[in-house]
Amino acid sequence: MKKVLITGCSGLVGIHLVKKCLESGYEVVGADIRYSDKLPKSDKFTFYELDLTLGENVKNLFFFESPDVVFNTFGVKGSPMRAKNEPVDFLYPSFKINTEIINQCAKHNIWLVFVSSVGVYAPADVFKEDDVLNTVPSPNDRFAGWAKRMGEMQAEAYSIQYGWNKVSIVRPANVYGAYDNFNPANAMVVPSLIRKAQENDVLEVWGDGSTIRDFIHADDVALGMIFVVENEITQPVN
Repeated sequence: MKKVLITGCSGLVGIHLVKKCLESGYEVVGADIRYSDKLPKSDKFTFYELDLTLGENVKNLFFFESPDVVFNTFGVKGSPMRAKNEPVDFLYPSFKINTEIINQCAKHNIWLVFVSSVGVYAPADVFKEDDVLNTVPSPNDRFAGWAKRMGEMQAEAYSIQYGWNKVSIVRPANVYGAYDNFNPANAMVVPSLIRKAQENDVLEVWGDGSTIRDFIHADDVALGMIFVVENEITQPVN
């Protein structure tokens, strides 16, 4: 049995991933700045309430737990409007947390699954994995997209300089599912529509109906992340 560390375990993807990893027979360590009562109760699950923007917390977590695999599901979730108006809230924690997690994984030769985003892509009808670093993210994903891109580039830098190649980069589309953020002020499109449908007789949907988007359930994201580890996939996966 392998021990996995899941950062951001109280988030949408994190909760689903904890459950799927336990079902798959892994020993699970979770870390987040807050505890969620949606996390499962299990003698194979250990939770740490930690501020991972503090480098010493990350170092101590790796030292005391010595995970075999790290799933970095940390992410700042919010609407495009929030990303536009509050960009520091996306950039600061992303740079602080991702930098030390990647550093520790490379230093200890631990397999890392880095959860990126489709926000790293430029607007296109079809997203092509190899185009990311040759283009610029959409203006709506400017700050959040670049934050994820920098994490991907840091992993690549460690690979070039130190030969560390135990990293899987996954780029989920718009994720939805149980335990999502349904706050109407800053929810993403699917939970926002669910909330509107629950509270209103008339459902107002923005846009003219021509926009096409991809959505994926958090359960499927979790299963895909376990798949890339168990199959040692090192190419970015959309």
